[in-house]
Amino acid sequence: MLLFQIPPAARGDEKPLTPDGLTGANKIHITSDRLESLPNQNVAEFIGNVRVTQGQTIITSDRLKIYYRDSLGSKKKVKSGENAIRKIIARGHVIIKIDGRIAVADQAEYQPESGIVILTGKNSKISQGANFVAGEKITYYRKSSRITVQRSGNKRVEAVFFSNGQNPVLPAKGTPKKK
Repeated sequence: MLLFQIPPAARGDEKPLTPDGLTGANKIHITSDRLESLPNQNVAEFIGNVRVTQGQTIITSDRLKIYYRDSLGSKKKVKSGENAIRKIIARGHVIIKIDGRIAVADQAEYQPESGIVILTGKNSKISQGANFVAGEKITYYRKSSRITVQRSGNKRVEAVFFSNGQNPVLPAKGTPKKK
């Protein structure tokens, strides 16, 4: 089980373990009240007061389940850290601070390989400053900064923007600023 091996620092060795190719910005640090690991299913679940940090990204939730890649049966070597993670699902009072935005949802799923974050729940919202989009399901494509918002039942999609000549919630990467 690559992702949850006990690092030398926790065993009392002098030097902390640094997984191959990972720097401090790539380090994933998770705290919770409890951890249940199911190595035969390639799953680990953090329960109670969960807090995940990686660089400037912070996730808090009631529960967080990590599904990681099977490196034992694979011919392809899986690296430690984020490369070993297939998907992450956070549930209950989810708050994510990511890419200068704040996302709030009942549930969030993150797929590291594609960079897609899917927020679900009746009060799902992504905000940046006073601007926000809200709906039942929000899909945030981190690589392109694209966001799609879907409604459910009678509740409609909602968006509030304070215009300053740019679109701060849905900026296009590489778009030159207006003069």
